[in-house]
Amino acid sequence: MNVRIDKLTRSIQLRISGDRFDTMIQRLWPADSNLLLGGAWQFDWERELRQKNREVYTLTTLLNPTIIQGLMSLEERDGHIFVHLIENAEFNKGRQKLFEGVAGNLFAFACKLSFEKGFEGYVIFESKTKLIPHYAESLGAKLIWGIRMLIDTPAALILVRQYFKDFDNNNFDNGTHKNT
Repeated sequence: MNVRIDKLTRSIQLRISGDRFDTMIQRLWPADSNLLLGGAWQFDWERELRQKNREVYTLTTLLNPTIIQGLMSLEERDGHIFVHLIENAEFNKGRQKLFEGVAGNLFAFACKLSFEKGFEGYVIFESKTKLIPHYAESLGAKLIWGIRMLIDTPAALILVRQYFKDFDNNNFDNGTHKNT
């Protein structure tokens, strides 16, 4: 992982004004790869879409579901969700980013999916060495081996409850997960 968690918010927050925007997370299918056009993405998301055991998800706002705020590639493994890649849209990076909370929102979704799959919120990912302390502080992740980090049940519950206020109700709509 090479993404900084800028702020844990409820949904995502416009950096300049502090206004919140409700979001949704949807699975991106290979047939939808045209939605990636025009984005200056660091990773090859079309390649991720072709990976057999991986799922790619988009984060958008409810007001503008055609603009992707961030992407995540994950895989269901034995007893946990493994996050392969996570990326903010180019306009959500750096000091002049438009929205805060994108990466936190995506990690919270991975934790939520882990709970839904019966994995008790466990999420594992690999971090760049210099970001290990950052993920420990911002996500409550624990270093488990080398550069591999784990978000365990207590930390996952904090993240999911932060972004999904109706988490306990399991209110889902055809694979669309709404954050308000």
